[in-house]
Amino acid sequence: MKKASLFKTALFTLCSLLSLSTFAQKNWDYTKETPLADVRVRQALAYAIDMKTITETIFEGLASPALSMTNVGPWQSDKLVKYDYNPEKAKQLLAAANWPADYTLDVVTYYADQQTADFLTAVQSYLEMVGVTMKWRLLEGDLAAQLWVPPADREKGPSAVKWDLAYAAVAASAESEFYVRYGSTAPNNSHTPKDATMDKLLDGLNVTDVTAQMKALKAVQERLNQQEYSIPLYHQIAFIYVGNLLDAKGITHGNDQFSYEKKILDWNVNRTDKTLYTNMGPKEFFEAPITNPGLYPYQEQLFDKLISADSSLTPTTGMLAKTYTVSPDGMKFDFDLRTDVKWHDGKAFSADDVKFSIEFYARTNSFSAVTFKRIKGAQDFVDKKAADISGIVVKGSKVTITFDKIAPDASLVFSQWPMLPKHLLSDCDPLTPQTHAFWQKPIGTGPFKVSEFVRSNYAVLERNAAYYKKGTGNIQKIYMSSSGDNDPNLVINAEAGKIDYAWSKSTADAKAIGKLANFKITKAPIRYTRFFHINQFPHEPNIK
Repeated sequence: MKKASLFKTALFTLCSLLSLSTFAQKNWDYTKETPLADVRVRQALAYAIDMKTITETIFEGLASPALSMTNVGPWQSDKLVKYDYNPEKAKQLLAAANWPADYTLDVVTYYADQQTADFLTAVQSYLEMVGVTMKWRLLEGDLAAQLWVPPADREKGPSAVKWDLAYAAVAASAESEFYVRYGSTAPNNSHTPKDATMDKLLDGLNVTDVTAQMKALKAVQERLNQQEYSIPLYHQIAFIYVGNLLDAKGITHGNDQFSYEKKILDWNVNRTDKTLYTNMGPKEFFEAPITNPGLYPYQEQLFDKLISADSSLTPTTGMLAKTYTVSPDGMKFDFDLRTDVKWHDGKAFSADDVKFSIEFYARTNSFSAVTFKRIKGAQDFVDKKAADISGIVVKGSKVTITFDKIAPDASLVFSQWPMLPKHLLSDCDPLTPQTHAFWQKPIGTGPFKVSEFVRSNYAVLERNAAYYKKGTGNIQKIYMSSSGDNDPNLVINAEAGKIDYAWSKSTADAKAIGKLANFKITKAPIRYTRFFHINQFPHEPNIK
């Protein structure tokens, strides 16, 4: 019997032997209040979960318990409260907060793999031991709409989403990305009511000096830790798989959840059909790069960005921008665009596409909106008080972007969010992009273009003969089997010889593929933390 199975069996046995606490009853008006708004309840849930045992068993030691979103190191505060496993403390806090014993926590996730099922089943058992009932369910479809839509009233609600806890993750390209989502104006803050203290602390992140930013981040961590607005669970690493039929030309591997220069046009694959096989192809549609601009391989191959980043996600040279410069104070970017770029449909790429793309992203519920809204005149544009963003000036093939508030991660954002075609998306609603037909067969400027797409099965990309870079490699097509970033068929496809390059965050996949002689596995250090978001806005219980 596997260690994880033994662990679950022991846990259920322990649950049956323990007498559960009973709590004082309270007549809750869930349209006005949720028990999760009480910090004692949130802290109790953290104390109730034995993450040390879970990481040692279910994750077999390939993940580490999280004290904060930030991993152990110089960026993590040394003043954080440790919510080490303490079921008695959890019971005491729940009793003090009058936890309603008949309430069932509605927990949602978008991960469909067995490891997630094992993890959430273990959490369910731990919570039962302190008197909290929980059920979990899988979300499908437009995840952004189900998870990250903020309420109209950021202070009182009611909630715009229908869950209590969301088992999710943040793969941050910069440390600040872990925390800006707790701001009262964050476009993806669907869970935490306005906290003036937190807003003030987050303002402290708006500096370019690394020492000052580190100090500010630690203060934000401490506030989040005290209030336990979310429960940090564990830190993961990524595993990158390269098959023996692929010569990736000495690529330096990095965080594949984001875009970095891989020089795929220089790769060679030892297949007669010159096809590279991978996973994470589209399912119902090609996901718009609003929330995850580099998560899926097709996003990186179909679309280009203004500038490139290396494997450490450090912005480097221009991409669609032939060259670019940043003013000493970081408030102005000048992009000199390439003039030899065409969209996959043959139309010329232009500076107007850049202006359109940034204005499009400024109106989305994405992390990028935080940066783009700091451009001069952006907020007036978003509020429909202006026809465009005045801080974006186009002169021929040159684009000048002027900020009215420092955006520390602007260079990084310009290296991650792709440029979009104005002539095809001018009628697309940035808040519901997936409803637009464009995302069934998107048009980009990238090195590959869409050739074939069979929903929930596979997609084929073909080499873009008109691309402005030629490369020395032989790959003519990319075959992508449909999957999310937790692919239940990754091991099966690897065993069948249908994977040349792939990556995952699954320790189970890493162990299974590690047994295959025809793969090299690289562990990639990433800023990747899984946690429970806690919905503290009033909402009707989804489970009764």
